[in-house]
Amino acid sequence: MTMTLISAAELAERLGGADLRVFDVRHDLMNHAAGRQAYEAGHIAGARYLDHETELAAPRTGKNGRHPLPSRAEFGALMAAHGVTPQTLVVAYDASGGMYAAHLWWMLRWLGHERVAVLDGGWQAWTAAGLPVSTEPGVAARPGQPVEPGASLAATVDAATVLANIAQPAFTVIDARAANRYRGEVEPMDPVAGHIPGALNRPNGENLRTDGRFKAPEQLRAEFTALLAGRDPAAIVHQCGSGITACHNLLSMEIAGLSGSRLYPGSWSEWCSDPSRPVATGAVA
Repeated sequence: MTMTLISAAELAERLGGADLRVFDVRHDLMNHAAGRQAYEAGHIAGARYLDHETELAAPRTGKNGRHPLPSRAEFGALMAAHGVTPQTLVVAYDASGGMYAAHLWWMLRWLGHERVAVLDGGWQAWTAAGLPVSTEPGVAARPGQPVEPGASLAATVDAATVLANIAQPAFTVIDARAANRYRGEVEPMDPVAGHIPGALNRPNGENLRTDGRFKAPEQLRAEFTALLAGRDPAAIVHQCGSGITACHNLLSMEIAGLSGSRLYPGSWSEWCSDPSRPVATGAVA
């Protein structure tokens, strides 16, 4: 069974274990310095910081989206530099309801790493429980051998495949952005408002309870089953603004036992960079 979530209590029991790596991926898309500042002000003891702009994304060309994926080899080398081996349990956390942590979860599965989980409730759950917090940098790990990308546990599609799918539908796109962005009423991040024609909308915030933890598996299953309306989970492709929050929906489907959906990593920021690609607005037809 795919690993998905770990509670604060469960993580606390494992803290300090040689087979554990905890990554703090707190981030703010509007203030790229905020995540590291938050980490330096206090983090889970032993956690290491990873930057979504500089370490978990490849260089931007203006045509490949706001958070293009690095190569699997580059990402494997980054994980090895932090001492991650195939036996390591990796736990990711943030302070944004799991949005950035889910992206690292997905990236590790894309690399072929099975032992990865998201801290349910994130930083807020950890501090609310009064668990160990530190301002010391994570202890330098003994670098391992480069983590050779194995058989990927997470599949992707590219813009050309999404474009071809509009005329000859073989899968359904689910957009994780807020409803007003999906409808094209506002667009705070990208130069064009709207959505990919034919896409459904599931704002990723709907996956959470009011306390910031994920909804129960059976509730997520009921909600996604209603949205899918008979579609096979393997015929679902997730997207968002730049491939990050889409992973929240992908993780939520895994929690619900609806495995096999894919990610369009470039997402809206890549899609709308080419004016020849069609744009839809308003509610889904």
